[in-house]
Amino acid sequence: MGVTSKSQPASGRTYALDEEPPAIAPPPSTNEPRINDRIRAREVRLVGPEGEQIGIKPLPEALNYARALDLDLVEVADKANPPVCRVMDYGKYKYEAAQKAKESRRKSTNVVIKEMKYRPKIGGGDFGTKTRKVEQFLDEGHKVKITIMFRGREVAHPDLGRKILDQVAEAVEHTGKVEVYPKLDGPRNMIMVLAPDKKAQAEAKKKAQTEAAEAAEAATAAEAPAPAVEDAPATEAPADTTEAPEAPIETPEAPAPDPVEVEAETEA
Repeated sequence: MGVTSKSQPASGRTYALDEEPPAIAPPPSTNEPRINDRIRAREVRLVGPEGEQIGIKPLPEALNYARALDLDLVEVADKANPPVCRVMDYGKYKYEAAQKAKESRRKSTNVVIKEMKYRPKIGGGDFGTKTRKVEQFLDEGHKVKITIMFRGREVAHPDLGRKILDQVAEAVEHTGKVEVYPKLDGPRNMIMVLAPDKKAQAEAKKKAQTEAAEAAEAATAAEAPAPAVEDAPATEAPADTTEAPEAPIETPEAPAPDPVEVEAETEA
């Protein structure tokens, strides 16, 4: 009776009957397109460097066309029949694509869930401090998980925790909204999740700007000096047009005649 021999793996290791050899790992997949001599199609639909349609060309002719322009032939649609290849500077294309991806990651918002814990019998000062911190988290674009922690017999009064959660939601309604409504989380916790409200934030910002502008106008008006009262121009007394009576001109009196001369004239 012949004995069947089991083929051994290339490594030379033998495996037990109930042991299977490890599967061969597939080659790592890459998302990079084929370029130049790596393209395997016989003919391609050629697209010029400016996006112009050149037509269906044999692969060698397409490669010569790209090399004449000192550019690369890149297979951009390998599933098409025939594949679509574009003439471009592949190194520059990769660099620009990497820069766009980096910029997109930089602008993306990383939403983090923050947590703030309250007690059912929290004081007014602590409540205000914690709630202002919750408001800050919401303004920064984060979600906030509000947790009410019960101790001892407080568990029998969940309405106290619900009241605190309602107060928090009302205090931050200008910047956030309730995403997960209050619910019990285990035997001694009650939670609520708040999320940023972009619309409410925009309205609150607009309202704050309007109030600031009005306050600035009021302050400017208050600081402006009162307009000076101009003195009324002095009224000149009307000139007296009445002419003063002329003084009489005194006519010198003629000297009285000498009596001797009068007698002489008489005798003559």
